[in-house]
Amino acid sequence: MDEIVKPNLSNFIKSLRDFGYNFSIALADIIDNSIAADSKKISIETNMNPEISLSILDDGFGMTELELIEAMRLGSKDPEEEREKKDLGRFGLGLKTASFSQCKSLTVITKKENKMSFKKWDLDLIEKENEWLLITPNLNEFKHISLLEKLSAQKSGTLVIWEKIDSIQKENYYEELNLLREHLALVFHRFLDGSIRGRKILLDLNNNLIKGFNPFNESNTATQTLPEQLIKFENKTVKITPYILPHHNKLSNEEYNKYATNDGYTKSQGFYLYRSGRLLIHGTWWGLNKISDAHRLIRIRVDISNDQDEIWNIDVKKSIASPNMFIKGELKKILNSILNRGKNVYTRRPKVLEDKTIIPFWEVSHSTDSIKFLINQHHPILVHIKKEMSDQEISFFSTYLKGIEAYIPISAIEAYAITDPQKIKQKELIEETEKKELLDALLNLNLTKEQIDELLKTEIFKGMKER
Repeated sequence: MDEIVKPNLSNFIKSLRDFGYNFSIALADIIDNSIAADSKKISIETNMNPEISLSILDDGFGMTELELIEAMRLGSKDPEEEREKKDLGRFGLGLKTASFSQCKSLTVITKKENKMSFKKWDLDLIEKENEWLLITPNLNEFKHISLLEKLSAQKSGTLVIWEKIDSIQKENYYEELNLLREHLALVFHRFLDGSIRGRKILLDLNNNLIKGFNPFNESNTATQTLPEQLIKFENKTVKITPYILPHHNKLSNEEYNKYATNDGYTKSQGFYLYRSGRLLIHGTWWGLNKISDAHRLIRIRVDISNDQDEIWNIDVKKSIASPNMFIKGELKKILNSILNRGKNVYTRRPKVLEDKTIIPFWEVSHSTDSIKFLINQHHPILVHIKKEMSDQEISFFSTYLKGIEAYIPISAIEAYAITDPQKIKQKELIEETEKKELLDALLNLNLTKEQIDELLKTEIFKGMKER
């Protein structure tokens, strides 16, 4: 005899809340729904007194009561169902799972055709009654929420309210808001800056407008945008647009730090996957390349449509994705030329040691199994100093110079060159007045015209003229 066995709702709810969302990813999932509803303006307001709560209002097309009830249902959409091109959802779970991951009380108030509808899930009540009881709340409960008044004045729209938020603590409240602002600025930057025609949105957090953050720094003329390439698979198209960001010497400190992001350039290299214009994941090579400092300036935009989820193995949170083997193979073919160009931009600066127009302080010695940085023993200043020394002084001095060569703090230099290249200010160690005093002293040594010309070719006096 067949029997109906209902799940233990208490245990099921705990599993439902453990999808792996963080605060920022969960909010982005809610905003996906607003964008799919053709919203032009989305507002987020938070409150931490007496308890942390949050509300999100959009001006989209809203829902009728029947549509709202269906939207509140778990698994309200078939993931295999064909979507409209602008639909950023997939499983019909985002509103609920994203919300439940952060709070125990989810209320949705929506307006369509001048009629307000409102429903509420309270996980504590569901657990207590052991039933999926969808509440029709009294709107007076939400009079303290300023966005409700704004919704009442709109022709249409939807207001999502999170209460009983237990995913963040009050002491982390402001840090979470800063992370949220940065996350939304990146994930939705193409909607915020209007680069997707007809789909520009305004997004504000606590009445502060969020500006889009384009991780490819396309506005800088030093950024290289390589030709777009296409991958075709099962009548679907994947667009690949590689970017090579500018060398740090072409950026101000502020611009350099901005595009480093909190993760830094090295961790931000790789593919950036966009689904219908919305960034899903970034800073990954999908195992096709190793993270390398030489490739730290390479960022590759990958654009897919919203009917490719199965090909890319996109998860419920839309924060994990990986292409199938065919796509990986095609991406690997594209990578080689991109990696070489990006490496050239990053590594071009050391060539200054091979500049034949100046006499450098340092030389590079190459062999089949080693590279060594050596003090230039033929530098005219060093040659002159040795002339004034005794044989014993030259021996001591030469040993000292060898010590400098042998113990260059290469590891420290590498570390700072990667993390804070703009802060390295070695040339500031010698001031212009010191250079002039040294040059005057050398010119008073009755040097020949050839010796003077050679002296002026050294790095320290480059750009200075004989006086």
